[in-house]
Amino acid sequence: MSGIIIDGHSLDVAGVVAVARRHAQVHLHPDARERLRRVREQLEALVATGAPVYGVNTGFGKLSDIAIPPDRLSELQTSLVRSHAAGVGAPLSEAEARAVTLLRANVLAKGYSGIRGEVVELLLGVLNAGLYPHIPEQGSVGASGDLAPLAHLALTLIGEGTLCRGRESHPAHEMLSAAGLSPVSLGPKEGLALINGTQAHTGIAALAVADARTLWATAHVAGAATLDALLGTPVAFEDRIHRVRGQPGQVLSAAVFRGLTQDSAIRESHLENDPRVQDAYSLRCMPQVNGPVIEAIEFAEGVIARELNAATDNPLVFDDGSMVSGGNFHGQSVGMAADFLAIVMTNLGAMSERRIDRLVNPDLNQGLPAFLAKDPGVNSGFMMAQVTAAALASECKVLSHPASVDSIPTDGGKEDFVPMAMGAAVKLRKIIQNVRHILSIELLCAVQALEFRRPLTSSGPVERAFATLRGAVPMMDRDRVLAPDIAAVAEQVERGAYEHIVADLRVGPLY
Repeated sequence: MSGIIIDGHSLDVAGVVAVARRHAQVHLHPDARERLRRVREQLEALVATGAPVYGVNTGFGKLSDIAIPPDRLSELQTSLVRSHAAGVGAPLSEAEARAVTLLRANVLAKGYSGIRGEVVELLLGVLNAGLYPHIPEQGSVGASGDLAPLAHLALTLIGEGTLCRGRESHPAHEMLSAAGLSPVSLGPKEGLALINGTQAHTGIAALAVADARTLWATAHVAGAATLDALLGTPVAFEDRIHRVRGQPGQVLSAAVFRGLTQDSAIRESHLENDPRVQDAYSLRCMPQVNGPVIEAIEFAEGVIARELNAATDNPLVFDDGSMVSGGNFHGQSVGMAADFLAIVMTNLGAMSERRIDRLVNPDLNQGLPAFLAKDPGVNSGFMMAQVTAAALASECKVLSHPASVDSIPTDGGKEDFVPMAMGAAVKLRKIIQNVRHILSIELLCAVQALEFRRPLTSSGPVERAFATLRGAVPMMDRDRVLAPDIAAVAEQVERGAYEHIVADLRVGPLY
């Protein structure tokens, strides 16, 4: 089978991106299908004994001491899904909603939830038909998992709620029918299995950490272009400087900067007769800031990658047929990782904004025109672009306050310490978007500044970045609306146009 094969054990961030953004087809591994069948039989045998099992023949949370008669077990599961679909706010993006759907299918395929294989197959059918659920982004505290977001997903599987394709949205039963799919009737535990878990905030975080890697590479390209445009020196990137500190991310970042700045004619032109001993921190200390960022990205990706394949249901059904209640649905791990990533990405964006200011500020930009305008005064050039970057950087600083240190007890005190992981993931997504735009502004300004250094040229990699940007945005000869230019470069950044330049350097273990 071509596409992504899920088995509850081997999904990675790249697979999430492939399904969520590129609509790769998804299939259930035969071994997972067999395990689902076997575990479901064990669950049904347990239910037949009449023994009380949480969420199967009891109420939920604070209501868990209420026994449910056998003839109402299906009603119990359907009522659970309906009652928990209480989300509000803007919907998750198509990619995010598809990521959530994939993650839920993968965790169920792991075989500890007791759900039928046909329910998992319906989740995959939705994805393979190019559909995604309407999931409001607000309403989850991250425990007992992302109940409200996942309930909106589960709702579509019973033919209720809303399914979308592109910008089109219709009642779920209509969209399922049009795709040749049929809703399911939930059996014992299946509603609980669908909504109990960390997959909403983990899905958002998985896409965000993939984007963070792209932005990390892009920040090097932007920084290298700015350094050359400001007649800076790459001496501070010498390997021996960074080796004696011993921080691996810093060593790697410095190597990337050396690869990006090698053989610049601009640099050669001011090697002699340059009275400056060293550059400002925003230029000289780029490896010292970017280095910890990649280490944090790798840490966060490790946490998120493990969570992609984690059994987060409650109760869990084990091979011996026993069902055990625990708390794997608690989202503290991903919530804290998302908060950490938010902090380091804020630093990446804030440093970029400082470089933008040096490019446009006539007191700091080494003889370049004020605000990089060809005719300063009549034209304001990139004056407001720096203001926009400052606004975005400031917003990131506010958003980087950790969500995972907060807790408000829910469910009548039964859930008395919650991680607010969904809030952490949503904030991270906003910071990623802001940093993407800040780096796009720096690229625009750096390339404009390099125009004023002609006929001298920069290094090969920076000239490649120059050509890439100029393929989408022409030089600013006179003032024009900047918003479309920023958006065009941001689109390039998002699809990895500048990340490829770093990848082609083949520096270190990352590329």
